[in-house]
Amino acid sequence: MLWRDGALLPGTTAPLDHTDRGLTLGDGLFDTALALGGRVAFEDAHIARLVASAETLGIPAEPERIRAAMRDLAGQGERLAIRTTLTRGSGPRGLRPPDAPNPTLFATAAASARAASFAPLRLWPTAIARNDTSPAARLKTLGYLDAVLAAREAAAAGFDEALFRNTRGRVACAGTGNLFALFGANLVTPPLGDGVLAGIVRAEVLGLAAGCGLRAEERSLGLPDLLGAEAVFLTNSLRLLAPVTAVGDTAFPGAGHPAVTRLVAALRARVAQACGVTEDAVA
Repeated sequence: MLWRDGALLPGTTAPLDHTDRGLTLGDGLFDTALALGGRVAFEDAHIARLVASAETLGIPAEPERIRAAMRDLAGQGERLAIRTTLTRGSGPRGLRPPDAPNPTLFATAAASARAASFAPLRLWPTAIARNDTSPAARLKTLGYLDAVLAAREAAAAGFDEALFRNTRGRVACAGTGNLFALFGANLVTPPLGDGVLAGIVRAEVLGLAAGCGLRAEERSLGLPDLLGAEAVFLTNSLRLLAPVTAVGDTAFPGAGHPAVTRLVAALRARVAQACGVTEDAVA
């Protein structure tokens, strides 16, 4: 289902100006959110991040219009993945942005598999570097070709996701999410300056850590550091918290680690609260 210009449309097809800079240059942003029981999980945080990112790029964004798109789509099913896309709109040829952009906003909804939430996965360290020197590395932009190529590489190697290091060799993120590592009672995630997106669920997990008996810390990790962790997991808005069972040839306990078990339970309760549903409805 598609939201466009204030209306819900069946399917995902609608007219689009073929000079739209989102299409021709990847000049735009997107957001992915989980909706349960007609409500978007962490709605305010999703909208705030999209608006702040648009401000960074100089793309006008209307928070309440974005909210309307998300809410209209969220009401169309019990468990949906909602993708909201904002581009700079159409413009003349060339790279320079127009002085007065006319942005394009649309959103789509598709069924989200319940089994994907909290499901374990295996990571493949790709040689493709995350460009931590680019401001775009900390934004959810439309330019995802590196992630697409790394996902193809990971699948060919028999893995679920790619693990990215940045230009300095530090662990940055996975192809579709943030990474965390456990060292005793210390919960470590790479800082935003290492080319990391400020993930919505990343922020939730950092906030839940203390209640789970953990000390949260943002600090850089080399791949050997990560491989020496007791447990590793990935977070994003649809998987929520995915225990990692392998990074390359190195195995991890996944959901069998007690701290991971506590975090899964805490996050399940937090999502249920945010959406006004039972914990069983989350996963």
